[in-house]
Amino acid sequence: MNNSITDVTGIRVGHAQNWEAGTGCTVIIIEKGAVAGVDVRGGAPGTRETDLLDPVNMVQKVHAIYLAGGSAFGIDGASGVMEFLEEKGIGFEAGTVKVPIVPGAVIFDLNVGNPYIRPDREMGYQACLNADEQTVKEGCIGAGTGATVGKYYGISRCMKGGIGTASVQVNDLVVGALVVVNAFGDIIDPKTGEILAGTLNTEKNQFVHTDRLLTNPVFIDSDPFLQNTTLGVVATNADLNKAEAKRLSMSAHDGFARCILPSHTIYDGDTVFSLATGIVRADVSKLNALSVHVVSLAVQRAVLQASTMFGIPSHNELKRKESL
Repeated sequence: MNNSITDVTGIRVGHAQNWEAGTGCTVIIIEKGAVAGVDVRGGAPGTRETDLLDPVNMVQKVHAIYLAGGSAFGIDGASGVMEFLEEKGIGFEAGTVKVPIVPGAVIFDLNVGNPYIRPDREMGYQACLNADEQTVKEGCIGAGTGATVGKYYGISRCMKGGIGTASVQVNDLVVGALVVVNAFGDIIDPKTGEILAGTLNTEKNQFVHTDRLLTNPVFIDSDPFLQNTTLGVVATNADLNKAEAKRLSMSAHDGFARCILPSHTIYDGDTVFSLATGIVRADVSKLNALSVHVVSLAVQRAVLQASTMFGIPSHNELKRKESL
């Protein structure tokens, strides 16, 4: 076990990014296909092929999930994923061709780095070339390169987000998660209530507690940056149908709610995909509970593994300054 989503057999993850631009993409590949679901709860989503995952619709399996920065521009990178899979003969049988099924979602990171360079077809293809079944790199990489959190006062007092992953195994059942944390709210450790990353005060040495500001009976002026979003992918080796996969995505959002205060705001496009490779039978209630657990861990790891970039401080930098 690598404590990553790739602990689910058949899952490969690849990143590609442009460090100067502060953006990138991440692809989760399932060459043999997986039953998938999705649940969108944020008020500002940017998604691709999510209607296809409705249990009432025909296609039963997907071959990759694409996550990216670049806002709506970044969706273009999914075409590179389709090109890669088509070259390998992977896709939905459609007569003379195979059509790769690649749902996806994007975050807004155009406020970091160069907003005119975004994930494109070439970057999506490169992420596929970089994909493997080993330990997933975390922090400011791939779709998490330009991710930020804690934007009650806008980009000037936020902190770095990024990508995190985690997994758990119970007997033969394996559940893993990968998240891209680019939230409006603060990221907390649910065991202690400690803020790990979030909106900073003017001196950038303490947190202002976003949730308290929003619930204060006296209105506190804010300058929220309206484009945020946390994306998640939950994968399991359980045998699920599309309706059960949908339920898994719904439950996994509780992992966001445990660690992101507030989550699912009108400023976020929070979206969770689920993947089931169909190896073992599992109790759905237990599976849903495990998904909440691994998503929560992955959200925390995203900010704990992040690095300071473009003058935006990370959790580790803030801790280092506190110790001086």
